[in-house]
Amino acid sequence: MAVATVELAQAEVQLAQLIAQVKNGIEILITSGGLPVARLLPATEAPSNRVPGSAKGLFTVPDDFDAPIEDFREHM
Repeated sequence: MAVATVELAQAEVQLAQLIAQVKNGIEILITSGGLPVARLLPATEAPSNRVPGSAKGLFTVPDDFDAPIEDFREHM
């Protein structure tokens, strides 16, 4: 995928044009002061296969999960 870099001030006034470019397969990297701050990518149409709570019961937190680790006791 081709990548175009656009400064934030320019992106603010050209959002519609940038979205049209994204639809045509161009990734847009938005920068501020020359540093990357955001990326415009095409939205995926495939629904997420993640289901909230689907891992419930697969892991149990031990009662001593926050107890000091013996190997690190000298660093405390």
